[in-house]
Amino acid sequence: MVATIGSAIRTVVLPRAVPARLGSVVFVNMRRLFELRMHRVTSYEERDRIMAPYAPLSLFVLAFTWLVIVFIGYAAMFWALREGSIREDLASSGSALFTLGFERPDGPATTALSFTEAAIGLTLVALLITYLPSLYAAFSARESEVAMLEVRAGAPPSGVAMIERFARINWVGGLSSVWGRWERWFVDLEESHTSFPALVFFRSPQPEQSWVTAAGAVLDGAALHSSTLVEHDPDAMLCIRSGYIALRRIARFFGIPYDDDPRPDDPISVTREEYDEAYDRMAAAGVALKPDRDQAWRDFVGWRVNYDQVLLALAALVMAPYAPWSSDRSSRFRPRALRGRNFSAGRSRSWTAWARRVRPGGDSAG
Repeated sequence: MVATIGSAIRTVVLPRAVPARLGSVVFVNMRRLFELRMHRVTSYEERDRIMAPYAPLSLFVLAFTWLVIVFIGYAAMFWALREGSIREDLASSGSALFTLGFERPDGPATTALSFTEAAIGLTLVALLITYLPSLYAAFSARESEVAMLEVRAGAPPSGVAMIERFARINWVGGLSSVWGRWERWFVDLEESHTSFPALVFFRSPQPEQSWVTAAGAVLDGAALHSSTLVEHDPDAMLCIRSGYIALRRIARFFGIPYDDDPRPDDPISVTREEYDEAYDRMAAAGVALKPDRDQAWRDFVGWRVNYDQVLLALAALVMAPYAPWSSDRSSRFRPRALRGRNFSAGRSRSWTAWARRVRPGGDSAG
């Protein structure tokens, strides 16, 4: 009973990234059930349709699990305090938990149990009533910026496409407002997605959108701006730092390993050929670029290495839709299964196996 109440408090009340083991068990096993349904699915559209109810349904199952454990736990306490049948004890527990009142306690000890169980039941209901609006408010705030990014970066979003669009309307300087707004978005993302970790798995209303791919597109755009464009914009650099700090803290909560002090020349998932193609596209759009392409590439690597590893891992974790330079290369980082009782605590053994395959990356030019 104490562990269950502690799980509810850590999940709903405590405003910091403190994992709850019971929530971990529920979400891990629900994920296994959903992965069984996707065993023979080949298209992303079908996979997205199957995974859409995963997070909301898991939250419902978690709340139901709390109530069931309270119900069984108090029934056992009633059974220990008096002589009678298990059926009567279960009826007494249910009557107190749901405040039905059809069973009257017959002594001071059972009366105390009935009052405490009724208080716990009402408290759990009240916590859920306040928790869900907060959860969906954070979800709505996240998705409004993700949806707006389609106007600026296309669908699927791309940092290169965003710079091209601003160049075609002769407003490259307008990118500064994007970096500032998304710097605040990353701060809110880190706070909400570690306090409410279920939000990580809430999928966007549109199947082709995802908070992970949107974050990757903005960070790539800021990295290209800081490394390749002639125009100097400190807001882009601050946006990158805000972004990789947020992604790293979310990854740390889920036990995703990363190198927090990488070298600027550590390998990244974006190839030189892909960068050269992006360079040519921006030049064709009339963007003023630095003439030394080799140095610009090295600077881009120095920025991208800050978030390359965690971006791909999170894209794999949430099964994000296809997007260039992020989810399109994340499948090799996808764990075979989410195993381990401490999934939310960051000790899942599947991620330990994943760590043996991942390339290094982390803080560098930022």
